[in-house]
Amino acid sequence: MHLFCTCTLSFLLLTVSHLVSATVSNSFRDCRQFFYLQTAPAGIRGITLKSICQKYADKLRYATLYDSSRHLPLYSAYVFKKSDGKKRMDTPWMYEPQLVSDDESGNMKALPLTADTPPPIEDNQAVLEDYTDAVDYSRGPLNPDLHQAEPDDKSSTYTLTNVVPLITDFLDTSWKVYLDNIRRRLNNFCHGKSFIVTGITVSGANIKRGNTDRLAIPKHLWLAYCCPWFDHNSPYEVRFMFPSYGGYALNKQDDHAVVEVPLKTLENFLSSQKDIDSDVTIFYKGCVSENPLKKRDLTHA
Repeated sequence: MHLFCTCTLSFLLLTVSHLVSATVSNSFRDCRQFFYLQTAPAGIRGITLKSICQKYADKLRYATLYDSSRHLPLYSAYVFKKSDGKKRMDTPWMYEPQLVSDDESGNMKALPLTADTPPPIEDNQAVLEDYTDAVDYSRGPLNPDLHQAEPDDKSSTYTLTNVVPLITDFLDTSWKVYLDNIRRRLNNFCHGKSFIVTGITVSGANIKRGNTDRLAIPKHLWLAYCCPWFDHNSPYEVRFMFPSYGGYALNKQDDHAVVEVPLKTLENFLSSQKDIDSDVTIFYKGCVSENPLKKRDLTHA
């Protein structure tokens, strides 16, 4: 009887442990739906990586590969649906409690930090104070609210595990314009879900708070989308940008125009950057068209 109780208790503890730590792990098992064919990008390396299934209001919203040593995300992956491009103006910035402690809900929590916040929180992720003296930089989201359709999905993008320090002029004059162009393109010509991955390359430079390196500064920002179901009769100037395409830009004060390129060209470019493997893959099998008309054309070619 004693042996039975001990085994039962051990089983229950293991079950509870799994439930409370499901959203931060070394894999994206619980949020594979945010990746094309449920397969995460391969070949992107970091120092201390955590796979975060970003959860807000008790619902999983997107996935982020987070480097807790550098205090920045390496990429965020999300599903794009038709979006109005509007921003949320009333959402506080949040942090991810499960990077440092088991939280029974798994939900991101609002900043600023309070007395009951786990002490190691700043060791594992960025906080608002890290941006206080970073006068040339703004918090740049990898999964932007303007690419989300529902209010809660928009709100979920306001977590510091989803943002990186970007030169303010680059963010405002180049990257936001590019994001809106992508939004309009997918709104108009993508007939189903679009899978988007937005990431960074590392520069080796850091933003300090006091005498301590706090935030790694990205060298590049990049984005790739995969839209398997698209309008085969779209205008010539955008037809070649489906089912997949991408773009990248330098995180600099000048020369920060976004360069749009085919997916394979983007992967080849990334493979030359620090901490990215030569065989990096963003979308499994390169994002294959599922457009029936396209398949019929290929059959009769």
